[in-house]
Amino acid sequence: MDLARLNRIQHLAYDIMDEMNKEGSSQDCSHSNQVIDLLSRAIGNLTDPNGSFSIDYVEEKVATAHYLLFKNEKKVPALIREKGVTAEK
Repeated sequence: MDLARLNRIQHLAYDIMDEMNKEGSSQDCSHSNQVIDLLSRAIGNLTDPNGSFSIDYVEEKVATAHYLLFKNEKKVPALIREKGVTAEK
């Protein structure tokens, strides 16, 4: 598995965690719900009891959640940008 890719996904997730827990942060409820949904889908995929998961799927969900919060395409992996990052699940 590509460690650099996993590291990038981890950093995106940490950015999201920090932003969601920022004191005095006024998050749009609809964005928060979408972010939580996307991250839940990524975690659900990773915890498949059969051990089969898609790093592409996890990366896409985490990157999309990050984009919803920050609107920063620089941190969204090129693979996701090519597909077109959207708020869709």
